[in-house]
Amino acid sequence: MKRDLAPTRLDHMIDIVRHHAPDERRVATAIPFLSLLRSSHPTPVTRGVLKPSCCVILQGHKRVHLSDEVLDYGPGEYLVVSVDMPASGHIVSATADKPYLLLNIELDPQEIAAIVLEAKIAIDSEQPVRGAFVGKTDDALQESLYQLVRLLQAPPAEAAFLAVGLKREIIYRLLTGAYGRQLYQNVVLDQQDRGISKAIAWLKDHYDQSIKVEDLAQATNMSVSSLHHRFKAVTTMGPMQYQKQLRLQQARNLLLNGDVDATTAAYKVGYESASQFSREYRRLFGAPPMQDIKKLRAAP
Repeated sequence: MKRDLAPTRLDHMIDIVRHHAPDERRVATAIPFLSLLRSSHPTPVTRGVLKPSCCVILQGHKRVHLSDEVLDYGPGEYLVVSVDMPASGHIVSATADKPYLLLNIELDPQEIAAIVLEAKIAIDSEQPVRGAFVGKTDDALQESLYQLVRLLQAPPAEAAFLAVGLKREIIYRLLTGAYGRQLYQNVVLDQQDRGISKAIAWLKDHYDQSIKVEDLAQATNMSVSSLHHRFKAVTTMGPMQYQKQLRLQQARNLLLNGDVDATTAAYKVGYESASQFSREYRRLFGAPPMQDIKKLRAAP
């Protein structure tokens, strides 16, 4: 005789999140660093910039593209991002009966670095590693996530207060788990002025300016060769390609806001040629600027 299996932590989290995310959208919660996402159908590929975060899938599957690298993850697995990463992705598995459900936990690199120091977590290598990776939750991490999700049922003030300690516990579990080195490596090296977060921040501040790799290397206290090696190891692309994607993403945001036309957006983000802007925009987003914006506005 077949016996029903007892509900798991994952099952309990699914029930709670389905209740608190009833609609097809991202939902903010009373916990400042936690948001929820639900979708009842697969989605087309979209491009954007991933922010430092831990995204845990409770149900469904997603695929993320980082330049030439593809990351797939599903129930009980997570995507951790330690630096701003231009990427594309789409939900590949979701139905009305079993919707895609995601926990998005914002991460603060300084908070991670502080926990590394407080917990005396050692670094076994100084080589740069990819700034985004997929891992599988173990029992300890699932328990911490479960306690965090349970707070969604508590009064908002209580949830916000108690969640602070649970976030530190989750970060600790990530750092000491099987994939911990990939998280703390970049964070700690950045604290020691040997990472690429400073280069990324510099590019974000100067994305609309014409710059040389030599200027960026000097601004970040690296040699040109070291900058190229570390930047590509972490972000999957070179500094100038990264700047180009920042420009095009910003131009897309300007066009979506409806305040400018394509030519004006091109000049605002640093392009000197509207035709070059249009070619590179189409190459990245798959359609000319205004056609792409029209399709985005028509999407449900």
